[in-house]
Amino acid sequence: MNIAIDGPAGAGKSTVAKMLAKELGFIYVDTGAMYRAAALYFLMNDIDVSDETAVARACELTDVSIRFRENEQQVLLNGDNVNGKIRREEVGNMASAISVFPVVRQKLTALQQKLAASEDVVMDGRDIGTCVLPNAEVKIYLTASVTARAKRRYQELLERGESCNLEEIQKDISDRDYRDMHRDASPLKQADDAVFVDSSELTLEETAEAVRTVCQEKLSCG
Repeated sequence: MNIAIDGPAGAGKSTVAKMLAKELGFIYVDTGAMYRAAALYFLMNDIDVSDETAVARACELTDVSIRFRENEQQVLLNGDNVNGKIRREEVGNMASAISVFPVVRQKLTALQQKLAASEDVVMDGRDIGTCVLPNAEVKIYLTASVTARAKRRYQELLERGESCNLEEIQKDISDRDYRDMHRDASPLKQADDAVFVDSSELTLEETAEAVRTVCQEKLSCG
C-alpha cells in the first residue's frame, strides 16, 4: 500500500506524513531528506552545480540510503548517519539546485521505488504521485501560501535559537518554488488524481485531520 504526498517546501508534508505512517503502521520515507543528503555531499566537496560533468561524477561517488532503527528513519550518506546535518537552510537550497539534474533524480528515484515495492509506505516529496509512485493508492497535494510557509519556517528557526530574516526566508521559499515547478526533470505539480489540501489557514492538527480524512475515504473505496 502506497500513500504519496506531494507539495512545496514548508507545507507540512513531512510532519503530517510521519504522523500518518505511525498511525497506520506504515514506513515513512522522507525523499526530501535523501536529496538533502546528496546536497550535503555537494556542499562538503565544493561541487560546482553549474558543471553537469562534475555533477554526474559526484553522483557516482554519492551513496544515499535509508535504514530504520526503533521506528526512526536514519538517512545515510556514504554509510554515515547525517540526520543532524541536513536540515540547515543552505542544504535545503542546494537540494533544490541539484534536483533539476536527471542523473540525480534517477539515482534517488530507484531507491525510493525499491522501498515502496516491498513495504507499505507513506512517501512525501515533489514528484511522488506524478513520477516516483504513479500507481499509489492515495495521492495528496499538500500546499500553503508562500507567506504562511515563510512564517512557519521563521518561527521554527527562532525556536532553535538561530538568527533569521523573514523577508529572506520568504524569498528563498519563493525562489525554491520556482525552481521546483519549472525544472525540466519531474517538475513539482499536482497529479491529476491527487486530492488538493491547502494548509495556509490550518493548524498542524487540522492539516493532519484533513489528510487523514482523504486517506480513509480513498482506502475505504479501494
